[in-house]
Amino acid sequence: MPRVKGGPRARARHKKIVSLAKGYRGTRSTNIRRAREAVLRAGEHAFKGRKQRKRDFRRLWISRLSAALTGFNINYSRFIKALQDSKIELNRKVLSELAVRDPKAFEKVVEVATKESK
Repeated sequence: MPRVKGGPRARARHKKIVSLAKGYRGTRSTNIRRAREAVLRAGEHAFKGRKQRKRDFRRLWISRLSAALTGFNINYSRFIKALQDSKIELNRKVLSELAVRDPKAFEKVVEVATKESK
């Protein structure tokens, strides 16, 4: 059986891999075998990173809220429960942005939530 080398199709596939590996160090950007490994692994990390980013931002918002609530003598979990009881539907992202950018409005939200829950 004769050997088939692939021709232009293989070259196109190699070019695609090398272009994806552009900027990688050493032979990972030029050697096809190393580049393929590097691109595969980079894709796995990128996939994981997209999931991780959501977790990281949620943790950031929660820690910001917790820090902002120390001045009101209420902890985070009680504040979230108070928000639910008073039917205030602001998410953690919006609340943390309020705490950072508009402390007066955040103070008003805390007052309303704690007053309703008592």
